[in-house]
Amino acid sequence: MTVTIRPATAGDAEALARLAAVTFPLACPPSTTADSIAWFIAEELSEVRFAEYLADPERTILVAEPDRTSGAGIALADAQEVAATGGLVGWSMLVSTDGGVPADDDAAASVSTRPAIELSKMYVHPVAHGAGIAGSLMAETLAAAAATGAAVVWLGVNQENRRAIRFYEKQGFEVVGTKGFRLGDRVEHDHVLEHALR
Repeated sequence: MTVTIRPATAGDAEALARLAAVTFPLACPPSTTADSIAWFIAEELSEVRFAEYLADPERTILVAEPDRTSGAGIALADAQEVAATGGLVGWSMLVSTDGGVPADDDAAASVSTRPAIELSKMYVHPVAHGAGIAGSLMAETLAAAAATGAAVVWLGVNQENRRAIRFYEKQGFEVVGTKGFRLGDRVEHDHVLEHALR
């Protein structure tokens, strides 16, 4: 499957919300309740929230969509799943903060360099796992992060999400600390990872 990676536009809010509803549960630990997942999606990953994110100059959202000019190389059933999520197969979101200091206190204590930018979200549709899309999306996301003038990009990932941790480490991220992440009525335990941009 070949994809085009581009900056998201206001017109992508609905598709981003649909895709996020499919991808976010995959990143949650097995002990996470369906109610907690549904709450987070409704509060943080709704179409309304994406419209707000897309209008926020401190956020950069990139999307990956199948390249329709090349036939996309995607099976019919998979194409139908992608169509159901608005035609996108991946997305990422960077968040800048004043002075490049992470807003999370634990992350601020762990991330060694300033200015820093947060890779808040990065997800790929499950039908596209293993197709190289995540690596391409990460490369474009790191380039976008570097273009902001940040010296380092950081992220939080659940300590039980071994697949994601392996991926991030393969992309050059290193574990530098830990932080909490509220999901419903629980606080999950995340690793803080960072990647130098210069």
